[in-house]
Amino acid sequence: MLVKRSVISGLGRLTSHSPSSSSSVLRRQQFLVRTLCGSQIHRPTLIRAMNSTSEADAESVLRTVTPSLDPKRHKGQAGKIAVIGGCREYTGAPYFAAISALKIGADLSHVFCTKDAAPVIKSYSPELIVHPVLEESYSISQLSEEDQRKVQDKVLGEVDKWMERFDCLVIGPGLGRDPFLLECVSRIMLLAKKFNVPFVVDGDGLFLVTNSIDLVQRYPLAVLTPNVNEYKRLVQKVLNCEVDEENAEDQLRSLAKQIGGVTILRKGKSDLISNGQTVKSVSIYGSPRRCGGQGDILSGGVAVFLSWARQLKSDPESPSENPAILGCIAASGLLRKAASLAFTKHKRSTLTSDIIECLGESLEDICPAS
Repeated sequence: MLVKRSVISGLGRLTSHSPSSSSSVLRRQQFLVRTLCGSQIHRPTLIRAMNSTSEADAESVLRTVTPSLDPKRHKGQAGKIAVIGGCREYTGAPYFAAISALKIGADLSHVFCTKDAAPVIKSYSPELIVHPVLEESYSISQLSEEDQRKVQDKVLGEVDKWMERFDCLVIGPGLGRDPFLLECVSRIMLLAKKFNVPFVVDGDGLFLVTNSIDLVQRYPLAVLTPNVNEYKRLVQKVLNCEVDEENAEDQLRSLAKQIGGVTILRKGKSDLISNGQTVKSVSIYGSPRRCGGQGDILSGGVAVFLSWARQLKSDPESPSENPAILGCIAASGLLRKAASLAFTKHKRSTLTSDIIECLGESLEDICPAS
């Protein structure tokens, strides 16, 4: 304790008497203090970041929820993420979500996809653990209803074997809208709720949820990440009205509250985040390049940061803020910073893969590893 206090005191004198110190040096000093003293040192900063009426201090939240790199930790403690998605037509989206989770700092990243999608996704990266267990209608169309139920039970059993190991699921990237596949995923979501596993719903997972709101209703560990069109359909379905841009924050709060306390990250020029009680905005950085796939990066990022925020939650001395809100703020801020960095390098030719490659550098700039 004396060592911690002396280090903090020394850093305080250094920062207060060295106005010319670079911002990178200051960030490293702050990260060193956090490493020595845990998340407690950031509590006042985090509270200020969360108590603003709208705009969140995304960088402060990132510093708070990102764990230090500790050689005493073992594989898996920094996060085990699973993506549920990937079919014949769509193999890129689940890859983007899963590899982004690893690039941000998760230890393990799984993908549960259809048999046709698995070889393609495996070929993208050996880093991912790919499970070819999901089924589409075309592959079971000749079976009786009873045999089709047996196939569903088999799919659920394959996922069930792994469910308790996961810190968070990402449901929807590259899922498609095949009826049989969506029914399988509905049962996977119910299984996740049974084990209290958080999940982030994006892409065609939002199509499923919009038509079956009960899948996420009153489940506070669910996060929805709609784009402009997906949000419009949610508002029409749940609130029975059109999107009201003049009262965007109030409408988002009402939507989240009506669904039952889920967290919604409404993507846009400014990302708006609400769990039905508070509304936060993230507007920093960003890029004018709107290449497809950035939402998949975001969903993978939310899964990682949400799981890290929940680890903080287990500490009785940790901040009491909602882990889902913190995860959304952190992921939004990091994606925007990485997109901005990628755009400075590639301009109009910026692709999602370029942004993914900038995730580590962007996080390192805010939370230095050493």
